[in-house]
Amino acid sequence: MLTARERIERQKASPSFIRLHRALTRLKSTVTMMNTGAHPDDEQSGLLAWFRLGLGMRVIVACSTRGEGGQNSLGPERLGALGMMRTREMEEAARALDADIHWLGHGPEDPVHDFGFSKDGDQTLARWGEQRTVERLVRAYRSERPDIVIPTFLDVPGQHGHHRAMTRAAETAIRMAADPAAFPEHFAEGLSPWQVAKYYLPAWSGGGDTYDDEVPPPDATVIVDASGREPATGAEYNRIGEWSRYYHASQGMGHWPDRADTRWPLHLLLARNGMNAETSVLDGLPVSLADLATSRNLSYEAAQALKAAGTAVNTAIAAFPNTDAIIGALTEAATQLDAARENASPAFLELHRHRLGRKAREIDAALIEAARIFDRAVLAPATLSPGETGVLTVDLAPGAEGRSVKVEAVLPERIVAKADASSGCRRTFSVSAATDAAYSNLYAPAWSALAGNGEAHVLVTASFGDHVARATFDLEEPLAVLPASSVTMDPEAILAPVEGGRREWPVKMTVGGRQAPVTLGMADGWSLAQTSAGQMLRAPEKIDAGLRTIVPEVGGRPALRLTPISYSHIGRVTHRQPETLKVLALDLTLPEGARVGYVGAGADRVGLWLSRLGLDVTELDAKALSGDLNRFTTIVVGIFAFGIRKDLAAATEKLHRFVEDGGHLVTLYHRPTDGWNPLETPPRKLEIGSPSLRWRVTNPNAAVTVLTPNHILLNGPNAIGPQDWSGWDKERGLYFAARWDEAYEPLVSMHDVNEQPLLGAIVSGSIGKGRHTHTSLVLHHQLDKLVPGAFRLMTNLVQPV
Repeated sequence: MLTARERIERQKASPSFIRLHRALTRLKSTVTMMNTGAHPDDEQSGLLAWFRLGLGMRVIVACSTRGEGGQNSLGPERLGALGMMRTREMEEAARALDADIHWLGHGPEDPVHDFGFSKDGDQTLARWGEQRTVERLVRAYRSERPDIVIPTFLDVPGQHGHHRAMTRAAETAIRMAADPAAFPEHFAEGLSPWQVAKYYLPAWSGGGDTYDDEVPPPDATVIVDASGREPATGAEYNRIGEWSRYYHASQGMGHWPDRADTRWPLHLLLARNGMNAETSVLDGLPVSLADLATSRNLSYEAAQALKAAGTAVNTAIAAFPNTDAIIGALTEAATQLDAARENASPAFLELHRHRLGRKAREIDAALIEAARIFDRAVLAPATLSPGETGVLTVDLAPGAEGRSVKVEAVLPERIVAKADASSGCRRTFSVSAATDAAYSNLYAPAWSALAGNGEAHVLVTASFGDHVARATFDLEEPLAVLPASSVTMDPEAILAPVEGGRREWPVKMTVGGRQAPVTLGMADGWSLAQTSAGQMLRAPEKIDAGLRTIVPEVGGRPALRLTPISYSHIGRVTHRQPETLKVLALDLTLPEGARVGYVGAGADRVGLWLSRLGLDVTELDAKALSGDLNRFTTIVVGIFAFGIRKDLAAATEKLHRFVEDGGHLVTLYHRPTDGWNPLETPPRKLEIGSPSLRWRVTNPNAAVTVLTPNHILLNGPNAIGPQDWSGWDKERGLYFAARWDEAYEPLVSMHDVNEQPLLGAIVSGSIGKGRHTHTSLVLHHQLDKLVPGAFRLMTNLVQPV
């Protein structure tokens, strides 16, 4: 349940007059446009704000992945948990634009997922499955029926492979969506062929800090001009786009440009009615109900009803904020729209049924908003386990008084709601989940600005004269059906040296929710013992190097781990995944006398892994960072830290003195935008390459050439050999160093296919009595993936000078 402060924040962020104004602007247009992209945050937010709030179009963001392979500037969430987090960010970003979302991919277990950075569209489509990707886009076109499709990026060298793949598939799907012979299985589901009217390419370059388009953009055939301000908020449309991008906080989004963009050039590549010169993207499209009234194969009665409905809609829009006048005009519009649908020919409905149906839903939503009927719907608790019960409370607003209003709880299969006694404007329902109720879907397939999202929602019907309006409303917090008992292993991974005396490690199995016994399946001589200090995992006398996975069971079933994700901009969600205890046996030697200070920013777990290896590690907060650093032999700065921790940026000179006095400073990869000044942040000049596409190696198996085979960091205390570069995951590294002071020397080189070698993966230099080492390898990710060579290399990097 939301706290009082959270409810206050939500109410402040959603004033009723803003909601009503946006509900009315939806009625201006009968056009639908779709913006295609590969990741949450790929959408062209300022342009979409103009299309939706300025022109009244229905806007859909079609996104192929959940962004689960990306970075996270806010916290430790990775992979599936990050995918859930970025899904929620995309939903809130869409809410700011009053836009819808159509997802093509459904999380890391789906073939269409974010597998990390790619430089090649062909490689991406090979991973996703080109036929599969195109089919899902064809399904999106046939189900959503966009008139206009615009990808955000061009399919050109120098662009992210995921972006290239999505743009290529979006164009291919245009033709196939209209082909009755393509994917005929869709028709059994009620879909039918659909011809997208216009397909535009962006007539701007996708270059910048990350990408580097090698081909100039196509010439503009039309300019979208979004000058002026949105009437209800007084903000420029591109500013509202930044309001939306603010929610992509895990990607560091949300900026305040000095001047808001107002012009977006587009290139018309495909057009249903020919490549005619145009002054607007709306040229040749049925923009309004009045335009639809001029369609062929439309009876006189239907045409007159559509004209009358359009006139009533315009009256309602002009009447804002007079709610009585709005209600009267919208009631007339709904009545006339019903008459038009009843009298329209089958041929007309085949082309435009979706427009009339959408407009009817939007009119009903605006009616119920104008009448101020609904307040909130709260399920307590918001999480249920199979066999549990809760209470759904629906509070209606004063506008419901004196009006016939019904409330229905819409719930997933095997969860039922029973209406309890009503009291005034409050409706309550007893909600029960059957013992065999399915767990919630982690990745919803779509999101709608008209609500009805999540596993459960509320349907409100209200009478306006002879017209009955229906609108859906989301729960204050989404329903999540979770296992009754979850298990958290602490630690979730144990690092065991092959050589050495240690042969037991404490393990703690915490059961969340309903208490139940937990068992661990043991093999190969490993055992679990109960001691006075708690449960201990014991190794056999001889340990073979390698990775073992131990699966805990609870109630006779493999255990699941529940990971809560909570941030103010997205609220609370819970990720669910199989729980395991992994044991990585390592042939590894620790550096003697190493005392490590770790400066983290919450974006990696390198300090934790170093500690689990058995090193003496101290996490340095602001107070520790301002103290005596000479007690440490090595200080490691985590990824992004200079951009996130102001106390670290303020301690730069102190870190330089630490190096001069004999300390070893190790900096993990940073972006140029992470507070990294090449002349001031490192002890000597060290410049990070940009755009990152030119300064990264995306192939995790790329060959590694050792440039300084006798360097101490590659030889002690562990001799780094070819085996240490095998088994890497996702990629080798990114944001490689591009230029550096002569004090530094590069240790290795590597490159992707058909590219020049990059030397800036690891550079290290003797400075004063100490040393600075900078690595752009994604060691933090390899440690999380328990790659043995990454532990051996990281151990070497933190050795004392």
